Order: sequence, then structure tokens, then C-alpha cells
Amino acid sequence: MFAAPAGVSLIVGRPTIRGPSPPCFSEVFCTAFDLAARLYLEWPHSLRREPRNPTAPYMIVSIANQKGGVGKTTTAVNLAAALAMRGRKTLLIDLDPQANSTISFLEHGAVGRSTYEAIADATCSLADIILPATTPNLFIAPARIGLAKLEARLVGELDAHFKLKDKITQLGSEYAHIVIDCPPALGLLTVNALVASTHLLIPIQSSYFALEGTDDLLETIEKVRQRPNPALRILGVVITMHDKRTALARDIREQIQKVFGGKVFRTVIAKSVRLEESPAYKESIFTFAPGSSGATDYYSLCEEVIERVEARTA
Repeated sequence: MFAAPAGVSLIVGRPTIRGPSPPCFSEVFCTAFDLAARLYLEWPHSLRREPRNPTAPYMIVSIANQKGGVGKTTTAVNLAAALAMRGRKTLLIDLDPQANSTISFLEHGAVGRSTYEAIADATCSLADIILPATTPNLFIAPARIGLAKLEARLVGELDAHFKLKDKITQLGSEYAHIVIDCPPALGLLTVNALVASTHLLIPIQSSYFALEGTDDLLETIEKVRQRPNPALRILGVVITMHDKRTALARDIREQIQKVFGGKVFRTVIAKSVRLEESPAYKESIFTFAPGSSGATDYYSLCEEVIERVEARTA
């Protein structure tokens, strides 16, 4: 487990400081911790977070990796669709300002208010922005490019990293599963997703630079576990865009297996043209090309995800 930065003691509920303000793993967290430390003696006990509501969704899983182009959105979209196909209401929250998860199912003109308003506006809830997808039992909390302004708006607020969790809590147990598509960064949006989640799934592309930056991601996860969300668990690492025909891809897969061991899913997502084409038709891989290798791979991943969650909650 990663140690807290020098001079800082991270205690669940309240951060304290023993000396000058230390450097932090991100500018957002540094600002939040410094402000919280200054107001430490004035924090009322009522600001402490309550334990997670037992009526909350069965699984809230963030799809995160600060590297771009590793298959986060493809994984989020098709994992959410696979979960919905099992007959349980599933919500896909698009937390990426690029809004690729959103346009994978919805026309641009169909989106009114977005996750920006739901998180930043106290009078707007997630329920106000959720739209149904064409896939039965699948619903979308859409994003727009304006979401990129959210971090600047929330920096300095004491509960900035709890905003999404509070909004999800308002939904109660309406959705059995919630999948969060995170942006390719480790800023406040991703931190909000990790704080709100029960599980984290990390897609890693089968490429030469596959493991670049994973240390920063793992450090961020440990920071979140230390105070805002001790219950966060790494569900696993899924290898994406794998081309088994190349020696490099096979070598990279072995390298990922050595680093993450049993955390690596048995399912490997093969490189597939069909997976790249399906968003253009506003469909998941399961309706666009149900007989493709991409559909087989993602349904297999869904089964493994459920298997791991059930094994840990049994």
C-alpha cells in the first residue's frame, strides 16, 4: 500500500496536517486536502460520511485508465450492454467530456442536460438527465463537451470528490448495475468516479506502451482508499485490442500477467473491426454483430465480472 505524502496524515473522515502543505498526487487533491486541513478544527461531525446505503446498486464499476486509446469507452459501452442483456436495469454514466459513450447510443440532438448539470447543479439530479438506450434495460446519463469545465468549477469545495457519489445515492436501488466511463486523466472527474464506485476495472491495450502510467493510476487508487472510499476494490485488468498473431502482443500479454497476476481477466478482447464500427450505428456489439468475436469476448468478460463480484460478496 502506498504511504501518505510526507507531512500528511490521511484519516477516513477528516484529513490532518503536520507541517507545511505537501505536494500531492494531483493539483485537485492538493487543493482539497490543503483547504480541509486549514478548516480541520471547524469541521462539524455532521460532515462525516455515513456508511454505504445497503439499498444501493449491486455493483458500481468505473472503467478507468489515464492512458487514452486503450478501449475504455468500448469496454464501458459493451459491458453495460451485456449486463443489461441479463435482464437487470443498468445505468451507463458518461463522465468523459469527449462523450463517446453517449454518442455510441444517442444522437447529439437528443441530449439536453448532461452529467455536468447533474453534478454541478444542486437542483438537477441524475434522474433528470437519464435517457433510455435502444438496448432493453440500458439507460444513459449522457455527457457533453461542457463537462470539461466541471473541475475548474469544483476545485476548492470541501466535498468536491463526493459530488457524483451523492447523486448516485439519490437513485437508491433503481439500477442493479452502474458502469462509469472515465476520462483519460487522473483529475477530479476520475476521482469522483472512484469515490462513488464499489469496483474498478482497468483496460490495458496490448501494445508496447501498455504499462506506461499504471503506477500513477495505482497510486491514485490507494489515495482514494485511504480516505474517501476504503471499500473500493480492483475488480481486474482486461487486455484489449489484442492481436494474437503478433509476437509483440503475446510478449506484452505475458508482461501484463507478470505485473498484475491473478487480477488479469481470463477473457482477452481481441482486436476487431466490428467493435470499431458499432458506435457509428448507435448499437452495442451485441446487436450490431452478435456473431462476431467482439460480442463473444465482451459477453465472456461480463460473465467473469459477475463471477468475481459474487465471489467477493458471498
